[in-house]
Amino acid sequence: MTEIVGKEAPPAVADGARADGKRTYNDWAQNDTLEDYSLRYAPKSFRRWTPYVVATTALGGIAYLADFAIGGSIAISNGFSSAMVAILTAAVVIFLTGIPISYYSAKYSIDMDLLTRGAGFGYLGSTLTSVIYASFTFIFFALEGSIMAQALELGLHIPLAVGYLICSLIILPLVIYGMTALSKMQVWTQPVWLVLMVAPFVSIAIQEPGKFSEFTHFAGNSPTGSSISMLGVGAGAGVALSLIAQIGEQVDYLRFMPDKTPENSRKWWGAVLSAGPGWVVLGAAKQIGGAFLAFYIAGSVGLAKANEPIQQYVSGFKTFAAPVALGLATFFVILSQIKINSTNAYSGSLSWSNFFSRLTHRHPGRVVYIFLNVGIALALMEGGVFGFLNTVLGFYSNVAIAWIGAVVADLVINKPLKLSPSYIEYKRAHLHNFNPVGFGSMLIASAVSIAAYFDAFGAYGKAYSPFIALFLAMALSPLFAVLTKGKYYIARVDDLEEPLLGPDGLPSAATLTCTVCATDFERPDVAGCPFHSGAICSLCCSLEKDCHDSCKTGPVALAMPTVRSAD
Repeated sequence: MTEIVGKEAPPAVADGARADGKRTYNDWAQNDTLEDYSLRYAPKSFRRWTPYVVATTALGGIAYLADFAIGGSIAISNGFSSAMVAILTAAVVIFLTGIPISYYSAKYSIDMDLLTRGAGFGYLGSTLTSVIYASFTFIFFALEGSIMAQALELGLHIPLAVGYLICSLIILPLVIYGMTALSKMQVWTQPVWLVLMVAPFVSIAIQEPGKFSEFTHFAGNSPTGSSISMLGVGAGAGVALSLIAQIGEQVDYLRFMPDKTPENSRKWWGAVLSAGPGWVVLGAAKQIGGAFLAFYIAGSVGLAKANEPIQQYVSGFKTFAAPVALGLATFFVILSQIKINSTNAYSGSLSWSNFFSRLTHRHPGRVVYIFLNVGIALALMEGGVFGFLNTVLGFYSNVAIAWIGAVVADLVINKPLKLSPSYIEYKRAHLHNFNPVGFGSMLIASAVSIAAYFDAFGAYGKAYSPFIALFLAMALSPLFAVLTKGKYYIARVDDLEEPLLGPDGLPSAATLTCTVCATDFERPDVAGCPFHSGAICSLCCSLEKDCHDSCKTGPVALAMPTVRSAD
């Protein structure tokens, strides 16, 4: 939060009230470097990074090696041809759905949870998606931590159970300081990581170029061998599509993009597209690389271990640095997992903050939820989640893709057709608690696809259950928008005199003082509050438990005024 105008900020106490009746927050929640505007619009005053730094930080988070494990698992289970089609199909879906999400997040400087609220889910309706997103972060934290622990066991002879604990604790110091620390870490480590990642493939291409043609005949455990199987394609794509929620982690960084102007337009779009949907280009390449390395080492380590990245990279580094291959592979895996699990823990803390603030009307600070997210991931690691990789990801993809499909449908169908507001409204003061357009679409699509996953519609229904979720969610969203006439998007108009946009047409940097916490916030993060007879910041509005939403009287027509700008 910014400095209180006209006097020194009072000493911070527990989230509650000061002697003058104004709300205050504890030290963690008051510190912008720690808090990173976890529950609100990212103001201009905080978005001080260039598009290049934001994009590099966002892309640094996709250094994870689970892609190698996923690609290896898909190829081992379904053979070469089915695996390649599955990976590329999933990549196309992920890329296309990521474009509108990245654009709207960067444009409105909001994270995935706030975007979901305004894209057809409502204020409380998006609490369910907060849990879905948080689940993504701790599931993949656990998978990545397991990969890192495997490296510690092989390279340093540390027992897995101890390795899981080390892999969890090492992340905490980095994540506590949010974007400020993560941007520096990701920028400086990215070149080293890229060189080490591609080195084994270059070495094999030089020394054993025939291996790449042999790879096309890899059958793994597939009953149909290396030839294409439509069941194999569906099952493999379902596993790969579990990564569709990765776009949420990308936009957790893209919300810090500077405003798009005529001067920076090309750089802005380049950063948004490369660091938003563009993550899956490298992601798909890593999955294909993991499939190849699984084939390459299967004869020496066996199919059961061929999808373990530490095994893949030890063998890969042996092709050009045999004496130090184990140490180099251990270092590479640890570096990769620190880079991604920092992002997993960071994004999880944002999601849990949003979830609990709405249910409990309290906010102890984002830092508290880092420990919750890492703790859940540690429990999963100790429970052996890596051994159930395909099962866990195949099931999860049904729910995740229904959520993403409903959001995308609102952005690319409902808004152009004027079935929903042209802008993203995320503040509690202006939203209904539930919007059947997105929330209902996601629930129905998830239920049907999960039923398909459990064989309700036969073998093909199970294999293609994530696609059922996607197409059903995208079809139901505009249907529900038409049936409800868009009445459940906006609960009341923005009635503050200060315009949302400045004379330049960009979000106004003008500040208003919150009547509840007596702190200045930029105009897009403030609403009028009749209960407190003044302006209120979005966080204080979220935490208010005595007003009972008295400012909302009923559905508001879409023909209402949208965003006013200054003359």
